[in-house]
Amino acid sequence: MENAALPPSIETLILPRSHDVGGFEVRRALPTKERQMIGPFIFFDQMGPGEFLTGRGLDVRPHPHIGLSTVTYLFEGEVFHRDTLGSAQAIRPGALNWMTAGQGIAHSERTATELRSHPNKLFGIQSWAALPKDREEMGPTFTHYPAEGLPVLEEAGARVRLVAGEAWGARAPVETWWPLFYADVELRPGAAWPLPDGHEERGAYVVSGTVEVAGQCFEAGRMLVFRAGDALAIRALEAAEGGGQGARLLLLGGAVMDGPRHIFWNFVSSSRDRINQAKDDWEAGRFGPVPGDDKEFIPLPRI
Repeated sequence: MENAALPPSIETLILPRSHDVGGFEVRRALPTKERQMIGPFIFFDQMGPGEFLTGRGLDVRPHPHIGLSTVTYLFEGEVFHRDTLGSAQAIRPGALNWMTAGQGIAHSERTATELRSHPNKLFGIQSWAALPKDREEMGPTFTHYPAEGLPVLEEAGARVRLVAGEAWGARAPVETWWPLFYADVELRPGAAWPLPDGHEERGAYVVSGTVEVAGQCFEAGRMLVFRAGDALAIRALEAAEGGGQGARLLLLGGAVMDGPRHIFWNFVSSSRDRINQAKDDWEAGRFGPVPGDDKEFIPLPRI
């Protein structure tokens, strides 16, 4: 659907593009030519759904970041995270890994050895939240939030886990550096859930099923960006309308960021010079090793 044919309440429709990460196909919705950010969210990748054969798994070798927080959230499967702080943490469905790079961190994401003894599935989202200018050079941190520690809202066929930020009168315990919201929304057929008010920029990614917004239907794999201030709800189609399985969404957004960002590879910054410094630091080994995963690394791309 062309953006010109969208209802007035939907500003942009994004169709993700596919690429390979660590031997696994992912679909990237942000950034695109249509939109760099939604609130602070400057990167959004859907991993899977897919299945690794016995002996195989996700292998994202150690690589660096600056100027952002990585936000890893799974629907199915497991990923093991290691970083230069010494963090070693498995993430499973419903939990959240929140790693803030700040002035610099390196990490790896792999499938654990024991899971490779049999076929294993993986399905999830990794996004990045850009840091505000006064936090871009903060010290790196990593925090894991178990699923049971994140607030869950349930009402009339909708189940919503608030992964981060504040919305619908609830607040997640995740420490963030910019006003935002990030929520996993499961809708039964015919159920609806409103977009939160109080946030300047709001988006929705359809993970599964088909939804109706402002009289138009959108299938899985679409990112919708909404006009500021409009009161809207997102509804899962009923069986009679060609639905019947319900729908799952990730809702995200927040305040307009304090200026555009430069992006190169895994680096995000308000300063192009700072990104050039990060390139030199990675090539010179100044990010340091990832304990437990220091035999490999991803070289700086020559773009």
